[in-house]
Amino acid sequence: MIVDLRSDTVTKPTPGMLEAMMNAKIGDDVFGEDETVNELEEKSARLFGMEAGIFCPSGTMTNQIAIKCFTQPLDELIADQTAHIYRYEGGGIAFNSGVSTRLLNGERGILTADMIEPEINAENVHYPHTSLVALENTVNKGGGACYTIEQIKPIAALCKNKGLKLHLDGARIFNALVKTGDKAADYGKYFDGVSVCLSKGLGSPVGSVFLADKQTIKYARRVRKVFGGGMRQAGFLAAAGIYALDHHVERLKIDHSHAAILADKLEKCAWITNVLPVDTNIILFDTAEPAAIILDKLAAQGIKALSTDKHRIRFVLHLDVFPEQVEYVVKVLGTL
Repeated sequence: MIVDLRSDTVTKPTPGMLEAMMNAKIGDDVFGEDETVNELEEKSARLFGMEAGIFCPSGTMTNQIAIKCFTQPLDELIADQTAHIYRYEGGGIAFNSGVSTRLLNGERGILTADMIEPEINAENVHYPHTSLVALENTVNKGGGACYTIEQIKPIAALCKNKGLKLHLDGARIFNALVKTGDKAADYGKYFDGVSVCLSKGLGSPVGSVFLADKQTIKYARRVRKVFGGGMRQAGFLAAAGIYALDHHVERLKIDHSHAAILADKLEKCAWITNVLPVDTNIILFDTAEPAAIILDKLAAQGIKALSTDKHRIRFVLHLDVFPEQVEYVVKVLGTL
């Protein structure tokens, strides 16, 4: 048996998703003529209470477009030190936008208004101009930790008071919504931009949508073109996103349940020194032996995983991991 716990990006389209993709109505999206892309953008915007959206190949692109839209060269953005936009987007903040980054140490990647406010630069020629705060939901490096709307509200109020834009890297936003019970539509009340990834927990093969007001999205289309993200008959991919939004959100509870089962077993393993709290579908745990040794042992039993540090391993649950596979992993963990 092979169980792939490396990421929720490894999923394959379901039969229903494939059927939706093959029946998509397509056109040239750069000309604005792909009906299915237009439907996905409009559907996503309505869902999150935003005015408009733009479909892109990846969450990295939607995040980088957002930063470009919300900043100017010599500006500075504020983010947690674990943030995907900083750690895993190839230095794009500096390269694409000419912006510096103020990194904070949140609790498992979760920031508060009290943490952010002292880091907003005064207007002084010696300092970069603080123009943007970027949050991540859920926090990958925080083990799937998630913000609630109540945690977001004071941050949004601070940004509004200080004249800053607020962007959300919603890499696993639906995992957060399923966990907290918050409403997607409320996000439009607090964020200037939201990146919604469709290719992680929701199981689409490709794509993310950047949501904002109409004027920002108009400029975002120009930036996407410059970044090389102008896809043509992209409706085949957009159809997968629509199907995922319609069929794969509520089932995220299954992934969370599977993660809780594995975390409970990991807590009882003597060769593990620590298991981070498990809120959604990501498990981070620390090992007494080097992670590489444990990964080799797991791989020998058909279990794929990744290390995030010398002694830390990550499991990610997703729609291609079934109950019998979870049971198998539990059994193997007990033998290591």
